[in-house]
Amino acid sequence: MHPRQFLVGTPKKELAPDIPPNWMKRALAAGVIVLTLILGAYLFNRYWTHRFDALIARQAAIYRVDPDLVWSIIYEETYFSPWKNGADGEIGLMQVTPTVGREWATETGMSDLQRQMSADPQTLLRDPERNIQIGCWYLEKISEQFQDVPDAETRMVAGYNAGPSRAAEWSRVAEGAPPQSGAEFIKRIDIPSTRAYVVSIMDRYRQLKNANR
Repeated sequence: MHPRQFLVGTPKKELAPDIPPNWMKRALAAGVIVLTLILGAYLFNRYWTHRFDALIARQAAIYRVDPDLVWSIIYEETYFSPWKNGADGEIGLMQVTPTVGREWATETGMSDLQRQMSADPQTLLRDPERNIQIGCWYLEKISEQFQDVPDAETRMVAGYNAGPSRAAEWSRVAEGAPPQSGAEFIKRIDIPSTRAYVVSIMDRYRQLKNANR
């Protein structure tokens, strides 16, 4: 057979089309950017929500309250933003009111703090450590009413939001009756915003306790 005839009769192989290298590079770069953004957001959120942990632990230990509860309250109140002000005059990380701040200053017996709290509560309450200190002090005062009650944290959170007297009223039972459970107490809260506040914080608090076991 003539060589040219052999070549003509041989079938040619179909070659797969090449993927443009620029397309692959763009896809790889996009994937790296997305992963970097996700990791960056995660790390920033970890930093943001835990940068006051040492202050919380120190003040919670002084006032004998659970630091996880304090953390959960700050998460709900301001998401760890010390510059925030509330609609009713609350200030700082734990949304402490000037009234509570003045009560705390009076109890310390330190005249300088009393004068500063009376003259310029904004400056004092915007300081993260001082704000957490006063918030923990207030939680301890509320907890004194509920020392022998189950799920005392639920009452403490309600009292922190709506006032200790309201929390005591919602927690009251008939003479000789057993104390309410936390769920029963929550059902008696007749302020919808406070009920939602308590449920949200207690859910986050329990998740935190379970994660730390």
